[in-house]
Amino acid sequence: MQRRLRAGLAAGALGVTLVLAGCGSGADEDQQADPSATEEHQGHGGDNAESGDEEMDHSMEHPMDGGPAPEGIAEASDPAYPVGTEVQLTADHMEGMDGATATISGAFDTYTYSVNYTPAGGGAPVTDHKWVVQEEIEDAGDERLADGTEVTLLAEHMEGMEGATATIASSTDETVYMVDYETDGMKMTNHKWVVESEIQPAS
Repeated sequence: MQRRLRAGLAAGALGVTLVLAGCGSGADEDQQADPSATEEHQGHGGDNAESGDEEMDHSMEHPMDGGPAPEGIAEASDPAYPVGTEVQLTADHMEGMDGATATISGAFDTYTYSVNYTPAGGGAPVTDHKWVVQEEIEDAGDERLADGTEVTLLAEHMEGMEGATATIASSTDETVYMVDYETDGMKMTNHKWVVESEIQPAS
């Protein structure tokens, strides 16, 4: 009887071992699946890189004439670079911008934001879009908006921007400028926006 009981227990232990081994191999399979998920995530990262290229292409959708400053924005009383000043841009928002010679066409005191958003009509998410001013955000009020705040954009800098839901990535209270400059043979007028730290005196 004891011998039979021992044999039964041994068989049971063997069965449990086999089941556990099966679970272990299932876990291995799951781990095998994880790298593909990681690759997919890396692919998404690659999409971000591609969307960076896309963003560069997308940025060329900026109108040649940015139009007037938004209603209600306050002109800077004593800007470092008054209207008409020739400057050199250090911003790299668009291809050909960094190092370009520009002329200040407007200088303003407001809060200026970098935003993350998905175009209203769909398309690749845009991250760290520079810049949008307080007056281009729906119901923004007068107070500086905190990073992470969800907002609705009124800006029309690029297709799909107006009406898009965005998240504030960062902000600055530097003087913000509209500029006229030429890149790749195209003359951009009233380009919005460049903040003071992205400008230096013309060499």
